[in-house]
Amino acid sequence: MSILQPLLDGSQKAFLSCYLDNLALIERLHRLLLDVIKDEFERLAILEINSVQALLLFNIGENEVTAGELKSRGYYQGSNVSYNLKKLVELGYMHHQRSEIDRRSVRVRLTDKGRRVRGMLSELFARHSEAIEKRALVDVSGMEEINTALRRMERFWTEQIRYIY
Repeated sequence: MSILQPLLDGSQKAFLSCYLDNLALIERLHRLLLDVIKDEFERLAILEINSVQALLLFNIGENEVTAGELKSRGYYQGSNVSYNLKKLVELGYMHHQRSEIDRRSVRVRLTDKGRRVRGMLSELFARHSEAIEKRALVDVSGMEEINTALRRMERFWTEQIRYIY
């Protein structure tokens, strides 16, 4: 309970409660996604990379990006981009190349090995999509509504960050 809650009216309290539930659910869903990927990789005996690194490979896809772009484009949500990129390069999942223009900048892209991992995740996500649809857990319009609401929250939080600075 926050100090402000007694000052809120009934609908404001209800909205705040729902917002706090949303925050907790978003956090739990991300952790669960990482666990699902981890379990799939254990099943496939892919043990040299973790689920965060695998998701990074998935999100980069066929793009060639700099480490800085990974966060700004939303490909990477972790705190240690450099460590994970270094590991993925060392293990042969990514190529890296210094920029000809700015030698401090490094561009990365997937190797064939990285693309295979990306393909495995694509297959996993396709199976999930099919299962969700088959069980009628959420239909297309429901997915679209969820995505619309999450994009609005993303824009709001982005505005809050920009407002601070």
